[in-house]
Amino acid sequence: MPGKRKLGGWLFLALVVLAHGATALVEPGLAQRALATFLKVLREVAPVLALVFGLMFLAERFLTPARTRAWLGRESGLRGWLLAVLAGVVSTGPVYTWYALLAELRAKGMRTALVAVVLYARAIKLPLLPMLAHYFGPRYMLVLSLWIAIFSIVNGVLMERLARPPEAG
Repeated sequence: MPGKRKLGGWLFLALVVLAHGATALVEPGLAQRALATFLKVLREVAPVLALVFGLMFLAERFLTPARTRAWLGRESGLRGWLLAVLAGVVSTGPVYTWYALLAELRAKGMRTALVAVVLYARAIKLPLLPMLAHYFGPRYMLVLSLWIAIFSIVNGVLMERLARPPEAG
């Protein structure tokens, strides 16, 4: 199966390049606009992808399964919950770029609940907090951020209970 997956990726890339080439032959202006749009999106996503790949490299290099279980596993306690909320708050860019890193950490022993916490806590956007405070007031900003952080933990607890495999009985 892994060999097929690698071949499938290259096949998809070849088909995309062929489709773009065919479009360039039939409608050169459209192909040029499509390429410009692709390059624009690539410039926007590339820094976040680089950050995520860098974090994946560091996680692979330094986060052993034992460390991951200690910091983000079932026995991580309050530290694990706080790390997950903090990771969600400081994460930037499109959420789909973080799925691979979170899947890798989960495979090494990260709790399902903490994955959900990271994804939920992403709703707190640090760069937007000053604007939120400007339009709605600092008290509103603080209360909203606190509630999002609290409910990220509630969401994590519920997700872990829902995702738990049924007990044999």
